[in-house]
Amino acid sequence: MRIDIVTKEFPPEIYGGAGVHVAELSRVLAAKAEVQVHAFGAERAADYHGATVRSYADLPELSEANAAVRTLGVDLQVVPAIAGSDLVHSHTWYANMAGHLAALLHGIPHVLSAHSLEPLRPWKAEQLGGGYAVSSWVEQTAYEGAAAIIAVSEGMRQDILRSYPQVDPAKVKVIHNGIDVQAWQPDPADDVVRGLGIDPDRPSVVWVGRVTRQKGVPYLLRAAAALPPEVQLVLCAGAADTPALGEEVNALIAGLQAERDGVVVIERMLPRAELIQVLSHATVFACPSIYEPLGIVNLEAMACGAAVVASATGGIPEVVAHGETGLLVPLEQVADGTGTPLDAEKFVADFAAAMIEVVSDPARAKAMGARGRQRATELFSWESIVDQTLDVYKSVLAQHR
Repeated sequence: MRIDIVTKEFPPEIYGGAGVHVAELSRVLAAKAEVQVHAFGAERAADYHGATVRSYADLPELSEANAAVRTLGVDLQVVPAIAGSDLVHSHTWYANMAGHLAALLHGIPHVLSAHSLEPLRPWKAEQLGGGYAVSSWVEQTAYEGAAAIIAVSEGMRQDILRSYPQVDPAKVKVIHNGIDVQAWQPDPADDVVRGLGIDPDRPSVVWVGRVTRQKGVPYLLRAAAALPPEVQLVLCAGAADTPALGEEVNALIAGLQAERDGVVVIERMLPRAELIQVLSHATVFACPSIYEPLGIVNLEAMACGAAVVASATGGIPEVVAHGETGLLVPLEQVADGTGTPLDAEKFVADFAAAMIEVVSDPARAKAMGARGRQRATELFSWESIVDQTLDVYKSVLAQHR
């Protein structure tokens, strides 16, 4: 069986959870099937743990076009290369059109994994302008035409069925994201954290991610003002989605730094080995997201032995066990797709209280972290996830015949 995977992100170009998912899925799947990966971006190694990899750059003719149009230019390059495959599996709207067209052209099933949904990320219009209407059309077309849809959580499955009521519920399957617990292990060394300006002898709250609306960073920064003075706040932040959001976040950070010490900002995405040490020394990992289909970053923190304080939205409650591996903060949201809290001040206050509760009891935090690693190990292994994914492939292939 030959499986062709289409993805925007693939090593070494990974910036989010979808990229982590595809890399791990491809690695483990290649031992059980013929796998060809079609990835956006510059040329990279043609072999990835047994999977064949092809890379596709933006078309130079579209260099001045809207980002969504440039994406479709890459998709069209991918489609003919999928000839000869038994099944195509696409990840995120960037790759969905390649999967959809390849299925039509080559007469094969298209499976897609839902890592996020365009209707639930309306702030992307700030980035893409009219391209957001294009990305939304691409996603809807692919979802309604797919042979099967893999949702990374039950929460995500419900979001899909609400967002796309024409989709047959029977074809939406839940397979959680996973974590390689052999790669993500607690690191007791402290050379990296000290080099980054973090004091390993002080308690810390750590946040990791891109500065995007869905990650809820402004709420965390407001909540952090209430943390005890000895607690450090460590932000491992990627680039902001928009200049306006970047300015908002930078102003909140500057305000915190003016009032307290121990606010450490790392303005780059850390290599895995460095991030593991940062997470290993975190008293609390904070995830204030207002939209999170699952949240691989929470699994990474748990695998490193960090207690997690997270908003109770999307798939997060399927990962974080409240009172056992961390605390979940209730989040009532406006029903307009933005994820905006109904009462932002209450959410900020509740998030602050949860962080303070855990960070003020280091022994409890450590015990939560230990249970978190155990949970990640027992419930989120990639071997189990790949077997479930293969079952979906076999099911749609049987129906296709």
